[in-house]
Amino acid sequence: MRVLVLTLFLAACGAQPTPQMFGAQRFDATRDGRAYTVFLKGNMAEVIRLGYATRGEHQGIRATMIELVPELTGCKMVASTWQGDSGEMRGRVRCPKGSS
Repeated sequence: MRVLVLTLFLAACGAQPTPQMFGAQRFDATRDGRAYTVFLKGNMAEVIRLGYATRGEHQGIRATMIELVPELTGCKMVASTWQGDSGEMRGRVRCPKGSS
């Protein structure tokens, strides 16, 4: 019973931003059956993959995450600032004036 309650609690949480991204604009997307959430705040962005990934999927997931940031936010990634893995990545972006 405890496992069921814990599982339901964790499933309800969804993607949450890191503390420095609280108040960020949120974008949700699904690609190839996998859910992602992108947070944008000022010149920073964070992308989170939701769900489980098996051993051979991580490189493709990371590529999808990199594609989603400019697609959803309209901002260009500053490639040298991005860190993370196929579960969560964050870094700086350059957005057109008037956006974000």
